[in-house]
Amino acid sequence: MIKTILHSFNIQQDAETFDVIHSAVEREIVFKGSRLWVLIFAIILASVGLNINSTSVIIGAMLISPLMGPINGIGYSIATYDFPLLRQAFKNFSFAVLASLVASTLYFAISPVSSAHSELLARTSPTIYDVLIALFGGLAGTISLTTRLKGNVVPGVAIATALMPPLCTAGYGLATGQFQFFFGAIYLFTINTVFIGISTIVFSQVMAFPIKAIIDEAKKARINHLITVVILITLIPSVYFGYVLVQNEGFSENSAKFVRSISLFRGNYLLRHEINVDHRTITLMYGGRKLTADDKMQLKKRSGDFGLSEATLNFQQGINFADFSNIQLSETERLKSEINRLSLELQQYSRQQDSLYQRRLKGGALLSELRVLFPVINACLFTEPYRFIAAKPTVPIRQAYVIVTTSKSLRKNEKEKITLWLRARLQNDSLRTVFD
Repeated sequence: MIKTILHSFNIQQDAETFDVIHSAVEREIVFKGSRLWVLIFAIILASVGLNINSTSVIIGAMLISPLMGPINGIGYSIATYDFPLLRQAFKNFSFAVLASLVASTLYFAISPVSSAHSELLARTSPTIYDVLIALFGGLAGTISLTTRLKGNVVPGVAIATALMPPLCTAGYGLATGQFQFFFGAIYLFTINTVFIGISTIVFSQVMAFPIKAIIDEAKKARINHLITVVILITLIPSVYFGYVLVQNEGFSENSAKFVRSISLFRGNYLLRHEINVDHRTITLMYGGRKLTADDKMQLKKRSGDFGLSEATLNFQQGINFADFSNIQLSETERLKSEINRLSLELQQYSRQQDSLYQRRLKGGALLSELRVLFPVINACLFTEPYRFIAAKPTVPIRQAYVIVTTSKSLRKNEKEKITLWLRARLQNDSLRTVFD
């Protein structure tokens, strides 16, 4: 059984001969004549797609791009220690990158559309996920190159690893003088190049391709050390950017939940909001009455419930009903504004009534749960009256109480257990329990 399963994963049965693989690698690294023109046309096509924000055009450019050839050639030649082929592959790769940058820069320099759309922006912030895409995409591409499996693997790898769009984005950065675009895109292209090459090296060694040159162990160690350094230099920044991406996604998701929860706040409608992930700010514009200092404090406190304690809330005033009296409005407009005001008040009142009704029933819900754990309890009352203290007689404090009636007297440790359970259940550490 195990032997059959292992045989299913055996790649050697589909492998091409070493001579066929070597010839294919040599053929794919050359950039001249028709292959060079195809590269230039693919670059311009991808630039147009980025310029007009068309995903389908960008995918089409990636499908016809021949950039994978020299990258596979670099990885293959390092794995087999074929240094003449390595020099040839690196020379052709450098020429292809330079030609691509020149073509995309010239296009964006003469293009009348210079706005940075989402497809462009997506190529300026690489993360660890791009490393994984390049690594596994490169492995799939190398399998296709070295075995009789062709089909749609190579086009799929070309789309997944996306070598062309970063070069076009780098050209856009050069043409418009926005060097943050250039460096971000070049870094993404470097990630794709390095880890596609690494995947080719690994797979070539797994397939035991014949060594083309005899070298001593010291030179092998230097080559492996150099590869490790390149991997670390490429990988470490992407891990940091990946961490930042996760943090930003969490902030964006929590902010959206927070905004939905305050769309109607104390009779005010949230007319507009803006979430700035980079600066950790949330801008809120309300329509209704003017927000007071207490309103803003309560909104800030509520943001903490969504993990946004460190976020900055900016408040803007939209429509203010209090200002309507100073404006000369027609009778119809005055009636509309009054209807809107009353509608807001009714909705707020309805919410309050629903909340009060649910609170009145909370004692019954607690009784049902308490009796399962403590059968001696036969009655329960939940209330939240206001409590006044002498130090601040004008500032009421809401205090939650649960009054529990039992069929027999309880020991001190049993009362403590019930109190702790109630505080955990109601998520209120200041809850007071009275035993009747």
